[in-house]
Amino acid sequence: MHSFQSKKMEIPLGAVWLMNSISEYKGKQELYARQSPQMLKALVEMALIESAESSNRIEGVTVEPGRLRPLVIGHARPRDRDEEEVAGYRKAMALIHNKHQSLEIAPAVIKELHRLCRGEIADAGAWKQKDNELIRRNPDGTVDIIFKPVSAADTPKAMEQLCRLYRHSLDQAKYPPLYAIACLVLDFLCIHPFRDGNGRVSRLLTLLALYHHDFLVGKYISLERIVEQGKETYYEALNRSSQTWHQARHDLSPWLHYFLGIILSAYKEFEQRAAFVKPARGAKTEILEKSIERQSGEFTITELTRMLPGISRPMARVVLEAMRKKGLVKLVAKGRNARWRRI
Repeated sequence: MHSFQSKKMEIPLGAVWLMNSISEYKGKQELYARQSPQMLKALVEMALIESAESSNRIEGVTVEPGRLRPLVIGHARPRDRDEEEVAGYRKAMALIHNKHQSLEIAPAVIKELHRLCRGEIADAGAWKQKDNELIRRNPDGTVDIIFKPVSAADTPKAMEQLCRLYRHSLDQAKYPPLYAIACLVLDFLCIHPFRDGNGRVSRLLTLLALYHHDFLVGKYISLERIVEQGKETYYEALNRSSQTWHQARHDLSPWLHYFLGIILSAYKEFEQRAAFVKPARGAKTEILEKSIERQSGEFTITELTRMLPGISRPMARVVLEAMRKKGLVKLVAKGRNARWRRI
């Protein structure tokens, strides 16, 4: 809410360049959809699996790799608490993908996203009842308080105000949409309205808000995976921009540049995977080949399938063998953990 209350808005020139670049990529979305619908179908499937895995893993929730696909794509019945949360995140994403047009940025919708992604436990979908603190555990065992969110008593009012200010800023064209979304997500994280699951809801909120403004990249490329791959940068940007947030004197720039960088990285990856695909070829084969071409040094089939959850080990072996015969890759070491290298 405090990010929308600045009387003088000055968007850094670097952020303007990032937003312009993102808008250029956005203009190509429909072209990709017409050019290679099978490729996009494969990307959607992989993005669902990667997003459910990464967003939960950032918060310490993990499941066996072999269970990811059944839980996310096959709708297998969860076997434990962690699997319930991964399956719940999948339900929340499905709600956004299928019904984003009817979901406004409002407290009730945010509560519903929390209820789903937390696996519908006792306090899922309910604002926090006790004050919480963001802490850092030091190697010597001591604990530092790095941020005190809004109190539990003030949370309902703060969330109402945040959603109202976000909608008002867009209605009045006060902020560019991407800037407004960055403000929304930062303020949500600073309010920290739930006992647990705030990070996951913030990523779902990002996906929903991007959908509202026709930035569809989160449907095809996992934003959550990109965040996880550089989560130290995520925490650093959040920490820097949350300083003096309660006094509305915080510096949004670190978070804004980080946030826009994530969106732009996703669009670049989207273009790499979808821009020059020939429709006649197998979509998953094309994705796997492109991933292999980007490898540096030695790699294993396990590493490939971990990066591309929609690709099976047998399929990876077939593609690698075909590429080996073409002289594109070399089998460096045989055995259970066989290692390959791109030529």
